Amino acid sequence: MFKYVKHLNYPVNIQKKDLKMAKSLLTQFGGANSELAASLRYFSQKFTMPDEKGKALLNDIATEELGHCEMICTMVSQLVKDATVEELKEAGLDGMYAEHKKGVYPTDANGVPFTATYFAVTGDVIADLYEDMAAEQKARAVYENLIDMTTDEDVLGVLLFLRQREIVHFNRFKQLKDYYQEKGY
Repeated sequence: MFKYVKHLNYPVNIQKKDLKMAKSLLTQFGGANSELAASLRYFSQKFTMPDEKGKALLNDIATEELGHCEMICTMVSQLVKDATVEELKEAGLDGMYAEHKKGVYPTDANGVPFTATYFAVTGDVIADLYEDMAAEQKARAVYENLIDMTTDEDVLGVLLFLRQREIVHFNRFKQLKDYYQEKGY
């Protein structure tokens, strides 16, 4: 059961359009190391966790990752809001426009659509938790790359928040992995 709270985990209020940044941000919605991949990975893996502790943690983080998808999509939407078709074409977003107008669709920065092959579910508790820790580290690295690409304080604040959440998630998964290894899983 979910309860939707109608505000983002961190406020997104971007004032300046930046189509190239919007294009780059798409990777955190639908790319290989995206929030969408993380959410589906953790949601799928929770069913083979050996106890409620593991199931609850994976479900909680999966849900939070969906909230991060919402933040990324809000950013992309705000960054392209007042763009003309010509500006979208110049920024390399003409394919997106042709298919989705200014709608946000899960792709990476190159326009490659999201695929479930971006994540693994092995059914092995320890292997899956290592997968999760690696996913969080890769997402952190992508956020650091995105941070390097902008000077817009409105964009930076959100990216720094999201980067920090990747670190928190990594640590939570590591704690759970260590706990299960001590229990002999």
